[in-house]
Amino acid sequence: MGSLSSPIDTSGKIIVLFDGVCNLCNGAVQFINKRDPLSKFLFASLQSDFGQSQLLKFGLDPTKLHSIIALENGKFYERSDAALRIASGLAQPWPALGMFRILPRFIRDGVYNLIAKNRYKMFGKKESCMIPTPEMKAKFVG
Repeated sequence: MGSLSSPIDTSGKIIVLFDGVCNLCNGAVQFINKRDPLSKFLFASLQSDFGQSQLLKFGLDPTKLHSIIALENGKFYERSDAALRIASGLAQPWPALGMFRILPRFIRDGVYNLIAKNRYKMFGKKESCMIPTPEMKAKFVG
């Protein structure tokens, strides 16, 4: 995995696929990066070639923009499972959010879907995907 010009070792990492034009999603990437002292996370926009290839690999429709997906050890997590998987890899106190796994997935995903469906209305949208800062560029795949 990674681009041909600069291969990135993704083993042991959580790759976060996010909607690159969504302000909420871009904010989430910044939030994750600031709370990732062990550099566990890598990022790619869903619109990137890498993001599109991963959606196809896991049988997800690349024309539908899922707001966030986590890839780890050959598995994918979406909706609330992705958010909780990401939280578990962050610095304290964020892993404590894992307690919400006791809620049935349909409840967790219901709340997640409500926010995801309205994210552009609530948080806005960019005209194009975010361009990572030089410091973050090394954490982007594809």
